[in-house]
Amino acid sequence: MIPQLIIITGLSGAGMSSAMNVFEDLGYFCVDNLPVQLIPSFVHLFERRESGITRAALGVNIREGEFLQSFPQVYAQLRGRDDIETTVLFMEASDAALHRRYSETRRPHPLGEGRVLEAIGAERRKLEPIRALADVVIDTSDHTVHTLRAWLKNRFAPENAEVKTDITIISFGFKYGVPLDADLLFDVRFLPNPHFVPELKDLTGNDQPVIEYLDKSEEARETIGRFCELLDYLMPLYQREGKSYVTVAVGCTGGRHRSVAVANAIGKHLNRNEQHARVTHRDVKK
Repeated sequence: MIPQLIIITGLSGAGMSSAMNVFEDLGYFCVDNLPVQLIPSFVHLFERRESGITRAALGVNIREGEFLQSFPQVYAQLRGRDDIETTVLFMEASDAALHRRYSETRRPHPLGEGRVLEAIGAERRKLEPIRALADVVIDTSDHTVHTLRAWLKNRFAPENAEVKTDITIISFGFKYGVPLDADLLFDVRFLPNPHFVPELKDLTGNDQPVIEYLDKSEEARETIGRFCELLDYLMPLYQREGKSYVTVAVGCTGGRHRSVAVANAIGKHLNRNEQHARVTHRDVKK
């Protein structure tokens, strides 16, 4: 397979940082704000098998001092090679869209502290020669972060590649506080509590006797099944919206028995369905 090099450039505020995030999620080796003079040196990594790099995305923009003067020559050298497939992605947007984005973020335009519209116009004129070299031009004026992600994935995802959402299942005890980064929270304090069974009290939800105890409960089995059905429904929707990470918190009183066993069961179910799920137990040793 011929190595793939994507060079991302364009107007400030047009979404280059968002694009870099998408390429990173697609498995590209990503470097942002790389000086143009270093691009040929970076390309040598493709020639070294031990680097393992076959797809890379580089972000270059007008903030880099030699960009306007040096890029056309560097680009010509890259296009003259038949051992690397180079694609220049130029991102732009309307003046109105860019002005709105700068107003919302209150960040200064890289070309100066004057009127934003004047700076946008100046940058657009300076980048006209670079735009003319581009293989792909995308106007992000009407794109949201999610629609831009979908467009880039459709255009640049490796053939037959499917980007999965990384799922973290975390068990916890309510007595120690709710995880602040949870996207979804399941409360299992209503299930039978092994803590009150003398021979199970000192065990955890990782131990087979506790697992078997809960498995005998119709409520526990039904609850786990319904949680798994809900996640089977939600994960494709999260993935469609471009959410790279989802954290599911499962809580019981102390975080040692019920939440641990339920979190493990959910994680096994998701991984059987070829999701990317990992399970952690925050309070199991407390």
